[in-house]
Amino acid sequence: MKKLIVVYALILFIVFLFIGRLAYLQLLTDRYTLNAFNTSIKQEIIYPNRGDILDRNGKLLVSNTYSYELNVLPMKIGEDFDKANFSKLVGVSVNQFDSIISSITEADGFKKLSPYPFKKNITREDYARMQEQLYLYPAFSIVKRPERKYMVNTAGNILGYINEANPSYIKSDSTYYQPGDFVGITGVEKSYEKDLRGVKGIKNWIVDRTMNVVGPYKDGQYDRPVKSGKTVHLTIDYRLQQLAEEMLQNKRGAIVAIDPKTGEILALASAPTINPNDFLNSKTRNALINDSISKPTFDRALQGSYPPGSTFKMLTALAGMQMGTMTDSTRYVCKHGFRYGRMKIGCHCGQYYSPQTLEHAIGKSCNNYFSEAYRDIVRKDPNDYSVGMNEWANIMNSFGLGKFMGTDLPVGSKGLMPTGDFYDNRFGEGVWNPYRIIFNGMGQGDINTTPLQMANFTAAIANQGFFFTPHIVQKIEGQPIKDSNFIIPKKTLVDPKYFPTILRGMKNVFTMGTGRALRIKEYEQMGKTGTAQNSQGQDHSLFVLIAPADNPKIVVAAIVENAHYGATWAGPMTSLVAELYINDTIKRPALLTKMKNQSFQSEYDRQWINYLKRKGLYIEPVKKESIEPKQIVTRN
Repeated sequence: MKKLIVVYALILFIVFLFIGRLAYLQLLTDRYTLNAFNTSIKQEIIYPNRGDILDRNGKLLVSNTYSYELNVLPMKIGEDFDKANFSKLVGVSVNQFDSIISSITEADGFKKLSPYPFKKNITREDYARMQEQLYLYPAFSIVKRPERKYMVNTAGNILGYINEANPSYIKSDSTYYQPGDFVGITGVEKSYEKDLRGVKGIKNWIVDRTMNVVGPYKDGQYDRPVKSGKTVHLTIDYRLQQLAEEMLQNKRGAIVAIDPKTGEILALASAPTINPNDFLNSKTRNALINDSISKPTFDRALQGSYPPGSTFKMLTALAGMQMGTMTDSTRYVCKHGFRYGRMKIGCHCGQYYSPQTLEHAIGKSCNNYFSEAYRDIVRKDPNDYSVGMNEWANIMNSFGLGKFMGTDLPVGSKGLMPTGDFYDNRFGEGVWNPYRIIFNGMGQGDINTTPLQMANFTAAIANQGFFFTPHIVQKIEGQPIKDSNFIIPKKTLVDPKYFPTILRGMKNVFTMGTGRALRIKEYEQMGKTGTAQNSQGQDHSLFVLIAPADNPKIVVAAIVENAHYGATWAGPMTSLVAELYINDTIKRPALLTKMKNQSFQSEYDRQWINYLKRKGLYIEPVKKESIEPKQIVTRN
């Protein structure tokens, strides 16, 4: 019996020994996997064309061209690999060859059986020359990759760019992406990456020992057809985008235009502007990204957070009427501005020491009127200022302010709408009062909004109480977007009955107010000027516009940094954008030329020099002494 147990034990030991060895060979080494891979099947990846991007009118903005790339499967480089001849073939030194292979195999997440890019941007001539001898080096193969081709030289902030996926990106979707794959990094390319990228095709080939193709593996049973990316139609009207960017040359700021009836973004310009073709070259792309002075890759239309200035006054009045702290017939007396103790806020409305209506106050942009209106909002509950403050903040949130808007754009800022808790934390509970925060009523103080938010709250006013979430894509593969976030209107907390008074006041801006120089005959406009103070330099110029007044088709918001009065620069820009959209032409060429030719670069240079001086980094430029040539006197 004991002998039988020993025999059984010996048999079990041998069985487990074989199982262990097989497990080691198959699970812990690549010996058999590589042998099968090397001698029987070659997998070819076919990269899809990335989807085209067009504007709302069908103008092609982004398409594709092709580039060739040499890929390597490091584990197939054997000991007898002819490194010298191969390096000569592909145009690298032996040292460069070793360096490239080491960087691949030593990188985090290295996969033995995955192909890696060895050399990119191979010319057609080099491709043809390499292809003749590449069969001698089965570890290498040449793939044809689609590459972006920009058909325009503007709208770089919208379109974005693609670049090679980093390891963390690959890890986020390792079932699709491999080293060397290109992905959307910014703009629409990033937001709609999965729609634009398409689906890679796969072909499996039977090959012989010299890697020559014998035929398809199992008649293509396991192949996958390539599928091009989807065509994306933007909401952008490229004519408006181009006009906006031309007017913003040599300036910093943003222009945003929206269709209030749909929330479709018609123009989204940020300055300094970007030529998307500069993204194709790594040197110029890195120069844009690393520019810490003018910051062209900082999308001011989406990320720039500015005090909205007097463009915000309509919201102060709407909140006051909704909260019951004022009515559409409430009048305040302006005493050359708002006064409280030693504090004075100046005003240039021109109607002093007599009661002023809301409509007139909007038209003339009376600082006192909206300061008093805001004071009454905050002290709605005289025993607890947080009550009025928080109710006001909730109303502002309902206009999309002080929070992320949920657009289909890859970046954004929520701006700032302060609450009672905000001031409790800053000043202490029970310490602050309406007069310490009175500048909020005029869109200054602690209030910050993005140009997109400014355009959106103007759209809500045009619609008399609702808006559609702004979005940049209209159709994908010919089908309108169906995301409920973009097609279901969002209602504000303000009753629609309060908006007509505000709209009449915005008409006054063009008839008897701060924007009367911008009146045109073809249709009536509504708007509001804004001049936001800036501690770093000249004031910012702002303007919001609705047109036509009887049937709003477009709203436009503009900010020009350090350009001072709203009616001087931002106002004309918004009016010209609307004119091109409504009339399909511009009948004020002199005004357009003025907008295009003006530069504020000297102001930006001055601010930069002041910044360096504050940091103790400024070095005075060396002035060259003028040397006058000696006069040569000749006598006859």
